Amino acid sequence: MEVVFSKLLHIFLLFPLCHSWTLPQNLEQASAVYKNNTAISDFRLVNRRKLISCPTLNPYNNIEILTNGNLPDDSMITVKISGVLNPDSDDWVGLMSPSTADSDTCLSNKIKYVETGDLASLPLVCDYPIKSQYVSNDPDYLPCNNTECLSSDKGGETCILEGCTAELTFHAINIRTDLKAVFFGGGYSNPCVWATSNTVSFANPNSPLYGHLNSVDSTGTSMRVTWVSGDATPQTVQYGSGINITSTVATFTADNMCTSDDDVGWSPTISFTTPPAAGDTQLCFIAFGDMGKTPLDQSNEHYIQPGASSVVNAMLDDINSGNIDIVYHIGDISYATGFLVEWDYFLRQINPVASRVAWMTGIGNHERDFPESNSVYVTPDSGGECGVPYETYFPMPTQGTDKPWYSIEQGPVHFTIISTEHDWTPGSEQYTWMENDLASVDRTRTPWIIFQAHRPFYTSSVTNTLIPNDSVDPAFVLVVEPLLLQYKRTCAVYQSTCLQMPTQQDGVDTYDFSTYEAPVHVVIGMSGFTLDSFVKNNTWSLCQISEFGYSRLTATKYEITSEFVSAATKQVHDSFKITKS
Repeated sequence: MEVVFSKLLHIFLLFPLCHSWTLPQNLEQASAVYKNNTAISDFRLVNRRKLISCPTLNPYNNIEILTNGNLPDDSMITVKISGVLNPDSDDWVGLMSPSTADSDTCLSNKIKYVETGDLASLPLVCDYPIKSQYVSNDPDYLPCNNTECLSSDKGGETCILEGCTAELTFHAINIRTDLKAVFFGGGYSNPCVWATSNTVSFANPNSPLYGHLNSVDSTGTSMRVTWVSGDATPQTVQYGSGINITSTVATFTADNMCTSDDDVGWSPTISFTTPPAAGDTQLCFIAFGDMGKTPLDQSNEHYIQPGASSVVNAMLDDINSGNIDIVYHIGDISYATGFLVEWDYFLRQINPVASRVAWMTGIGNHERDFPESNSVYVTPDSGGECGVPYETYFPMPTQGTDKPWYSIEQGPVHFTIISTEHDWTPGSEQYTWMENDLASVDRTRTPWIIFQAHRPFYTSSVTNTLIPNDSVDPAFVLVVEPLLLQYKRTCAVYQSTCLQMPTQQDGVDTYDFSTYEAPVHVVIGMSGFTLDSFVKNNTWSLCQISEFGYSRLTATKYEITSEFVSAATKQVHDSFKITKS
């Protein structure tokens, strides 16, 4: 993700059922050539492994989800394993949904993985666990510190056989289907089923959940709220002084990819503020990319981004201050890459922020790219999603389906958001739109332009030892940079040459763009995904910070201030401003 500051302030950011309503006013493994391809862990290969019969059958093995009834929308559940005679470090538990999930093998799944470049051994496990944990996460399991009597003598007074027990905690959210837990042996490489648990259901699968906001126009008076629910019928939004409006319903199936009532229940009441209208004198916003989600338990999951939760928590402090008008998340949103339950966990994670201010998005490679899908880059990075879940969960004011570029004006800023994953070459629909959009800006109303896209023009990150700077596409730079004449900041740079260095004003690096020389680039892909290291092989990279956080920007008619906020300390670790007369 990259932010590029120019005189107009061009910013580049590298990086189910769904209801929507608008307020009135109206390959063996993925190729090592691509650093950003979906990483493959042992757990993520479990559904490419052959299930074997466990070497010794133990009739006492048992697994149970401990619950007093149906599950609430968000809870920590306890799974108990018992009757184990020989605890093993390879024993693990998979949480599966629905309860009819098949833990047998499915040879027909082969083509689904071959098309992503994964040629791992067959046959395949039919269904994939939502999340898993090794039973040894309970420190008392391997030493068998906790036991239960499995068999007593004839008199029932003396225990003659004891079994080891363990308990694991899983974070479960309402995914609208029931759950079961499966006790596996053999580790992730050679799984075999020891036992299967009871089935548990959620109390209200039709609950409206994970509401999030986005702006739909530049008036500062309209907002869209989108949420998920198991209810296939329209639901009701109540706002203001009891005004009701009916939602529309959007859904998708695998085939789409490469009247609410009191019985359903109401979501919690939320309060929010629309961002400033176009032409207002000030805007304060947060920008970042590459977030994903962090599990709140000890589970292994399909894809884990270690810093995401801490960044959301830090942003929430800023939101609570009342000083943030809007959030921009440009590319690599949830990293679900075909595992749709991970969209639910991501939406649950951002809900405390995204239900308070508009959460605007741009598309990235992990939402869109897939072979034979007309994406610019032929990688399996989206896991076959091809942008369908992204556009359903985050309906931006775009040019149409699978045309995820748009512009919107807020305060003194005109935002232009493009897709680096769709055709951006001269003569393409998107290129023509970019030219027209940039030419149409009324700079007396919005003197700054913030141009946002997922892939960067410049980076000093070491993302791949085989291909240095592999996240930079020279063709993209050649085509798009002339239109504009991790966290890192450059000088005012054009064609890899520094044309202006900042000066110190009150201890802050300041770029005077009264006489415009070139943009300033800021790469801000530091909101969750594993951080890269840096190389110092250039003269234009002025600041390099490998730390989770986000950018906080304040724009007035005459200057923009940018700050890097650390998620760990919530302190500003870099800042600069750009002024214009």
